[in-house]
Amino acid sequence: MRLDRVDDGRDFDWGKTSGDYATYRPGYPESFYDALAALGVGLPGQRILDLGTGTGVLARAFARRGAAVRGLDIAANQIEQARLLAAAEGLDIPFDAIPAEAAEFPLASFDAISAGQSWLYFDSSALIPKVLRWLAPEGLLVLTHLNWLPFRDPIAQQSEALVLRYNPNWKGAAYRGQIAPLLLWAQGHFDLKTFHLIHQPLPFTRDSWRGRIRACRGVGAALSPEQTEAFDAEHAALLQRIAPERFTILHQMSIHIYTRKGQIVDP
Repeated sequence: MRLDRVDDGRDFDWGKTSGDYATYRPGYPESFYDALAALGVGLPGQRILDLGTGTGVLARAFARRGAAVRGLDIAANQIEQARLLAAAEGLDIPFDAIPAEAAEFPLASFDAISAGQSWLYFDSSALIPKVLRWLAPEGLLVLTHLNWLPFRDPIAQQSEALVLRYNPNWKGAAYRGQIAPLLLWAQGHFDLKTFHLIHQPLPFTRDSWRGRIRACRGVGAALSPEQTEAFDAEHAALLQRIAPERFTILHQMSIHIYTRKGQIVDP
C-alpha cells in the first residue's frame, strides 16, 4: 500500500467506517454490471480476483452473475462486513484480509482481476508483476470508478465544502469528470482494450446521503468519532436547508479494461 500519496499523508482507516460503508455504499447500479458483462467481465464461470474489495461490492455482484470470485482487502473490518453481506445473499466468496501486494496465487489463476475505486492505494511497482503472473494468457485487468460530480450537482458541492472544513487534507473533492483512458502506471505493462464513461443520477434520501458522506475517506475513515458525529450533525442541518427528502446525485462511472502489453485481442 502507498498511503503516503493520499490526502497529504493524513492517516485514514477504512475499517473505521465499515458499518456505514456496508450500509450506504451499495455501489454501481445493475445497468453497470450489464455493461461490464457485454464487455466480457463478470460472466458465469469466470475466475475473478477483486483487489481492494472493501465490503465486496464488485465481488458480490460478479458472484450473483455466476462468476467464481475471490476478494482481498487490507482492512479486516471491511472483510468482516464483506463476509456477512455475502452470507446474507447465500454467496460463496472467499475473502482474505491481506494487502494485495502481499498475496500469492499460482500462475494464471484468474481470467480477470478487478479493482473498484482502489488502485490509487496500491504500490503499482510491487503489484503489477503479480497481476501479470496471476492473469490467464488472455486475462483482463478491470478498473472501475464511481464518482459524484460536484461541479454539476449543487448538493454534492455543498457537502464537499463541509467535508473540507473538517478535513482540509482530503483530496477527494472537486472531481471534474476527467480521467485518462490509459493511466500512467499502466503504460509499458498493459494495453487499453476499452474505456467507457457513463453518467447517471443515483437516488438518495437525506439520511442515505448523510451515510454515504460519512463513509467517504475524508470523514468516517479519517476523523475521530467525535469529529464525525459533529460533522454529521452539521451535514444533517445543511441538507435540511438545501435538499428535499428524496433527490438524486449525478455520478460518473468509468470502466478501464486492460490486456497485457502486446497481447492480441479480438477487435
